[in-house]
Amino acid sequence: MESTKRKVLVVGGGFGGIKAALELAGHRHYSVTLISDHPDFRYYPTLYRTATGSNHNASSIPLSEIFKNKNVKLVIDRAEKLDRDNKKVFNADGKAYSYDILIVALGVVTNFFGIDGLEKYAYGIKTNEEARRLRNHLHQQLADESKPDLNYVVIGGGPTGVELAGALPKYLRHIMKKHGVAERTVHIDLVEAAPRLVSRMPKDYSKAVAKHLRKEGVKLYLGQTVEAATADALMVSGHSIASHTVIWTAGVTNHPFLKTNGFNLSEHGKVIVDKYLSATPDVYVIGDNADTPYSGMAQTALYDGRFVANNLKRLASGDSPNSYKAKKPVYITPAGPRWAAVLWNKVHLYGWLGWMMRGAADFAGYHDYEPWWQAGKHWRAESKKEEECQICF
Repeated sequence: MESTKRKVLVVGGGFGGIKAALELAGHRHYSVTLISDHPDFRYYPTLYRTATGSNHNASSIPLSEIFKNKNVKLVIDRAEKLDRDNKKVFNADGKAYSYDILIVALGVVTNFFGIDGLEKYAYGIKTNEEARRLRNHLHQQLADESKPDLNYVVIGGGPTGVELAGALPKYLRHIMKKHGVAERTVHIDLVEAAPRLVSRMPKDYSKAVAKHLRKEGVKLYLGQTVEAATADALMVSGHSIASHTVIWTAGVTNHPFLKTNGFNLSEHGKVIVDKYLSATPDVYVIGDNADTPYSGMAQTALYDGRFVANNLKRLASGDSPNSYKAKKPVYITPAGPRWAAVLWNKVHLYGWLGWMMRGAADFAGYHDYEPWWQAGKHWRAESKKEEECQICF
């Protein structure tokens, strides 16, 4: 009976939280509730494409669609406070959600590192709304001034920054033509504080990505520090880059819920977990929030969500839980049209084949949450155009 089921509360509607909820949906020993502060699942790997003209369905999937006909209670709310003693999570208004088992999968939030003016003047692409705001700005600027910006500046040489910088040159040329703007050189600058791009990757991988971006016309500022932003310029290591289009992709920090509620954090600011991904009894922390070897990758969050769900199933059956063994992800970084770098264990691939592998990986990513026909709908949306600009319809 429902009343005898243990209550699993999943906090967070991202990769790991959704996967854990789906894996436990309908289990005879558990009832599942998922709390998310937004009604859509953000498919982060394609947000840069939404910013450069692709249909928003490629990067946004309604949670109601994912959980349709699934035995999961979906609640749109923001978790604020955790009461471990009474096993309750509260929202800002004091509404309580009780649990027997809590899975925390809140992801990360943007961190501007206190850089003066950056939060006010920079654009972002961490949500669908941010990506569309940037896209609309690119169009409006052409409509108002009949010429491109002096410089389009992307801050952050991680995967998101590389993906966006690689996609911008072609997209800007496309919309300039639509707006009747005379063809001219588009200046894309990519600023990174580290001495190389995608610095977590091997040096050969970083070198290949940098070489291709330069081929696409992207100017790289490596080992350069962002100091301040104004409405008209960005200060970088003592010099000014004139721009009305600065895009911040660099900084994230762990969700404030974790620090506010007294979780034990590592030097990386992530939650210290045991071999079962448990932070405290009956409280599991997964994905970006956990201090595990490959935390920060979507594949890791998926893996963690499935791992915790499978262990809960084992416990319900009277079996011992398995110990966590980190799984190395496959890294794929697009850096321009029909080109991507791939690191699969020790194998490096670059170019068109890497781009095709990224397409296959995206389909698999959608299919992790939905049947193949619905996954296909979102996958095909990547190649469909969507413009809100009246000129470009």
